[in-house]
Amino acid sequence: MTSYNNQAAHSWLSLRAALVFQLAMIAYATHADVALPRIFGDNMVLQRDKPVPVWGKATPGERVTVAFAGQEKSVTAEANGFWETILDPLPANKKPQSFVVSGQNKVTLENVLVGEVWLCSGQSNMEWEVNKSANALDEKATANFPEIRHFKVPRTASAFSKADTKAEWRVCSPETVGGFTAVGYFYARELFRALDVPIGLLNSTWGGTAIELWLSPESVAASPDLTDLHKKLLSRSNLSAEGKKLHTAYLAELKKWTLEAEAALARDESLTEPPAAPWMSTDQPQATQLYKGMIHPLAPFALRGAIWYQGESNGAEPSPVYLGKLKALIGGWRTKWNQGDFPFYIVQLSNFGPNGPSWTGVREAQLQALSIPNTGLAVTTDIGNSKDIHPPNKQDVGKRLARWALAKSYGNGINPSGPLYKNHRVENAGLRVSFDHAQNGLMIGKKDGLAPVAPDPASKLRWIEIAGEDRIFKPADAVVEGSDLILSSPEVPAPVAVRYAYCQDPAGANLYNTDGLPASPFRSDSW
Repeated sequence: MTSYNNQAAHSWLSLRAALVFQLAMIAYATHADVALPRIFGDNMVLQRDKPVPVWGKATPGERVTVAFAGQEKSVTAEANGFWETILDPLPANKKPQSFVVSGQNKVTLENVLVGEVWLCSGQSNMEWEVNKSANALDEKATANFPEIRHFKVPRTASAFSKADTKAEWRVCSPETVGGFTAVGYFYARELFRALDVPIGLLNSTWGGTAIELWLSPESVAASPDLTDLHKKLLSRSNLSAEGKKLHTAYLAELKKWTLEAEAALARDESLTEPPAAPWMSTDQPQATQLYKGMIHPLAPFALRGAIWYQGESNGAEPSPVYLGKLKALIGGWRTKWNQGDFPFYIVQLSNFGPNGPSWTGVREAQLQALSIPNTGLAVTTDIGNSKDIHPPNKQDVGKRLARWALAKSYGNGINPSGPLYKNHRVENAGLRVSFDHAQNGLMIGKKDGLAPVAPDPASKLRWIEIAGEDRIFKPADAVVEGSDLILSSPEVPAPVAVRYAYCQDPAGANLYNTDGLPASPFRSDSW
């Protein structure tokens, strides 16, 4: 009952809401119909080839049976009414089936498919809808993919871990797809075309939000990189002496207000505003509050993995700072789902705005996150917009994420990535720079809108710089030699370091491999 008590405490901001909630809890304690959280609903997609947890509430001691695809699993509701069972792994199935949960009553969910489920999260560029993407009218007109389903979590900041969310599964069609996450939809479309299995998207996004808001409290507490944030959170928690004082004082104010409110109601007088809770002292969401309101209700719904597009709101942070938070985010979500190191594929920030140091650290951290097991990186510095933080080309973002999934999660053998800096060495009066993911060669390319990248051998490589011991970087001449770059500059007679696209807005970045995938910005130095 912990989560329900937490919700009740949160609802004290409205006396009417609190009274309604308490009455509901009294009824719930004596009798409750079998019920499921909303993530289990008509039109849902269940994850194939993995155990499928199913949970909900019922009368304490009630026998609950889940029936689906020839399986029946029974469980007895605990003393607090909670129940959970696990279906055995299911094969993919595009044929709609009924999902039945029964006890003293029966809940029947229709049009249920089995395939691949992906969590799509982050800030506005992941939230960005198909309605606003490039070529939106044509994209919507051709969105005849009823096997793709979308579950949009509403924006919910909470000081307490929510047990449920107000959302429903939507079937992809020309009429509905406009409200889907564009990156998620184009990602799902690529997977569906390649795998021919249903795809479910869990869209949990909120524009303009920093990564701290999406961290689990447990991951903050466990991360040595987040000690200061943990202390701040603990200071507002009833689990610390400081926080306990805040809560004790609040309860005293609340009790006083409740007595006054009851007296005012009896006299038919207007109520005064209730005291503000210490965990709701600001109108802005705080660290961990989007995790509690928008991620926690989804777990442990079985899924394949997650795609993540965020970082603009942390753009000025140095790479070690953001990397520490990214590690905590990934680790915390994986721990919550308890499905092992599920795939986590990241979109690297696009080019945008005036040149300067901002965003270079976050991009570098996103590149360094490839050291975390089972991660991938979709590079987008060639498809951004210098004047628009929301570049409309979400099609290529989805495609590039899908290459990682198809290569690593589904083993189709394609190269998932553009060139990634490997090492360099001094050669004559220049540098030879080598790359991973360039086994078939590098090329200078040209990206024009939604068209595939085309070779552009007549152009010079842009945004490539070298420096000597003086640490002053100068533009370099580049020659492609297989999977290497040969760099030189008459202004740098003894080069020791190289950088590529290492700035806020490397518009026109044009280094690719022959698969047409862009190279990530990088630097060899740590200056």
